[in-house]
Amino acid sequence: MTGGEVAGILVAVFWAILVSFLAVVLVRLAQTLRATTRLVAEVTEQAVPLLADASATVRSAQTQLDRVDAIATDVQEVTSNASALSTTVASTFGGPLVKVAAFGYGVRQAMGRRGPAATENGAAEPATRRRVVTGRTLPAARRRNKKG
Repeated sequence: MTGGEVAGILVAVFWAILVSFLAVVLVRLAQTLRATTRLVAEVTEQAVPLLADASATVRSAQTQLDRVDAIATDVQEVTSNASALSTTVASTFGGPLVKVAAFGYGVRQAMGRRGPAATENGAAEPATRRRVVTGRTLPAARRRNKKG
């Protein structure tokens, strides 16, 4: 055997190992591609119903949002009507009620400042009568004695 034959045999063995290695890699790649194809098919089978459910949910949410929008519009209208009503009531009854309250206050003040009341025998009560406040008797105002 010559050197060229030995080199040829070495190249042939190296080539056979390389082809075997590539064959194993291709077989594994084919298995991976088959598994990937099955996985994609399963995901597609499950994704279609999920997308249909999601679409139905979005439609339902849109319907609910439309209802909420209608309710918000009605509430805004009721609020503006209530504001107008309170303004009308305040302008209609506010002035007369203030006048009635002021009149009542004036009457109470006038009744409280009446002169000394007459007793049963016709004599006037002394000006320094005692007033009862929450169950206690307050002393009459003390007069200062002037010296000299």
